[in-house]
Amino acid sequence: GKSLWLAADGSKRWGEKFFLLYTPFWLTLCLGVVVPFKLYESFTELEYLVLGLVSTVPAFLIPLFLVGKADSIRSLKDRYWVKANVWIIIFSYVGNYFWTHYFFTVLGASYTFPSWRMNNVPHTTFFLTHACFLFYHMASNMTLRRLRHSTAHLPQSIRWLFEAAWILALSYFIAYLETLAIANFPYYEFVDRDIMYTVGSLFYAIYFLVSFPMFSRIDEKAEKWDLPRVAVDALGAAMLVTIILDLWRIFLGPIIPIPESRRCGQPGLAWFHAQNESV
Repeated sequence: GKSLWLAADGSKRWGEKFFLLYTPFWLTLCLGVVVPFKLYESFTELEYLVLGLVSTVPAFLIPLFLVGKADSIRSLKDRYWVKANVWIIIFSYVGNYFWTHYFFTVLGASYTFPSWRMNNVPHTTFFLTHACFLFYHMASNMTLRRLRHSTAHLPQSIRWLFEAAWILALSYFIAYLETLAIANFPYYEFVDRDIMYTVGSLFYAIYFLVSFPMFSRIDEKAEKWDLPRVAVDALGAAMLVTIILDLWRIFLGPIIPIPESRRCGQPGLAWFHAQNESV
């Protein structure tokens, strides 16, 4: 039955449905209108920023006015959609601000569209990442829940094995799919596109290997999380990803030859490296 996919908690159930139903809106806007019609060719910094805002801000505004039944008796801070947004804001912020520099120095990626930036990362990617990550984490929540129902009768070690395998598969699939989906956008460039699809997607999947199981815990059981716990949890997930990415940088190194000027030396961290581009 449907309930095997959906959360037991009414607020979480509504929130997950909302974020899933919201996804086609920004996805159609970006990948169904802006990219195929090459509207971006005439975009300046402002248009890119507006695209990011239009894609993401409604995820905060709509639930304020379209209130689910379970949420109508809860204060704002107790509603799942607020908690989910807070967790993803923190995780995607750290991802953009810090981890994008691994994409520059380890994966050989670069953004070449006109954009206002923070720490050399376009503002618009901060916003678009939030919308993307909401969708990805709703998909992981629902599929993990379904898997747990299906494997509930198995020994715990076997259940964990199934769960780990699914998280790995879903993480890689989503990372690969995103890289593929934006392949038609020419201003997100890679030194070697093929190796970015295969190995780069594995690097990107590390984000989700950590975040999918951690994010799914919010309000999943009877105990409800408060916002400080949500925030600390997201920060913990972000730190763990940072550690793993930096271990990759040090022990595995870049996946392609990167010019000396853009390479990050062994000591220190990827984002301490002075970028040649304007910061």
